[in-house]
Amino acid sequence: MTEVNDALIGHLSELARLQFDEAQRQEIKKDLEGMIGFVDKLMELDTEGVEPLVYLTPNLNMFREDKVLAPLEIHEVLKNAPIHDGTFFKVPKVIKKNNS
Repeated sequence: MTEVNDALIGHLSELARLQFDEAQRQEIKKDLEGMIGFVDKLMELDTEGVEPLVYLTPNLNMFREDKVLAPLEIHEVLKNAPIHDGTFFKVPKVIKKNNS
């Protein structure tokens, strides 16, 4: 079993760009130990002759038939929008113009 220590938690948190206090580190350490233990337990299983599972069901690419429907009314489209002007969705500006 891989040892879950403070160095491993520190390395993983650095890779993920996350910061934890000591209580969170202990909780994460406990969770990682549980996950690694679970995978180690799975490694004990004899899988000789078992084909890898690619799909969970025998159904492949179950698509519905395309149907042409009437377009939605503008009030229906905008009714759940947090901000709109009656015709368009209003969103924060994300593109800045460079006035050079």
